Amino acid sequence: MTTIPSEQPGPRPQTHEYRQVAESFGSDAERYDRARPGYPVALVRRITAASPGPEVLDVGCGTGIAARLFQAAGCRVLGVDPDARMAGLARQRGLDVEVAKFEDWDSGGRQFDAVIAAQAWHWVDPLAGAAQAALALRPGGRLAVFWNAFQPPPDVAEAFAEVYRRVPTGLPVNPAAARRPAIEAYRAMCETAADGMRRAGGFGDPEQWQVDWERPYTRDQWLEFVPTAGGMSQVPPDRLAELLAGIGAAIDAVGGRFTMQYSTVAETAVRA
Repeated sequence: MTTIPSEQPGPRPQTHEYRQVAESFGSDAERYDRARPGYPVALVRRITAASPGPEVLDVGCGTGIAARLFQAAGCRVLGVDPDARMAGLARQRGLDVEVAKFEDWDSGGRQFDAVIAAQAWHWVDPLAGAAQAALALRPGGRLAVFWNAFQPPPDVAEAFAEVYRRVPTGLPVNPAAARRPAIEAYRAMCETAADGMRRAGGFGDPEQWQVDWERPYTRDQWLEFVPTAGGMSQVPPDRLAELLAGIGAAIDAVGGRFTMQYSTVAETAVRA
């Protein structure tokens, strides 16, 4: 889930310009690491199989959720993240991390076989990020940016939308949008990423990959996840408590658990 401040008069800033939100996830890095879902092994294998070697750069690595999957697949991973709190926890989990905003990061001449970004590329300037990735990739290396789009069962989605309508969090949660498939928003992010790759130059034609999967959630597991969404750290504690109570009641009404449908969508291109 990605949330950004409501629109103001004048041109709308791009997602990556909301630095207050982009760098807010470390306010509870432990919860983030516990609650955020992983990524399908099938996608990890496809990226590694389509890359020329095992050296991976993880952009916006956070606590290392994706990086650990690539390490398990035999890769050597270096993380880059602008939040020292997230980087500190990732280091505790065994990941080498450098603290920097990716657009400003200095590769020091190092080159990688793959540059990945898991649930993070929308916080990176799509053109500057692609140009930086092109510099960091050796010829034949692969840039792969991906996101988890989730869709609750229809009755659960409607119940959640009603809670967000009822509880004024100050976040721009559109009840109508809450009923639309989330994958539509993430495919739009993929298109933005692809446009950045084309404009940066140095890449072949971008491709979009998708892996569908599902995960069961208990009431407590989903309530652990909700506060990790973008912008939630800025919601007043009493409002957040009210929101969580409403969401919890909605899950209780369907038996205390539900199965979330996930689609992980990736935009990827090869360094020419």
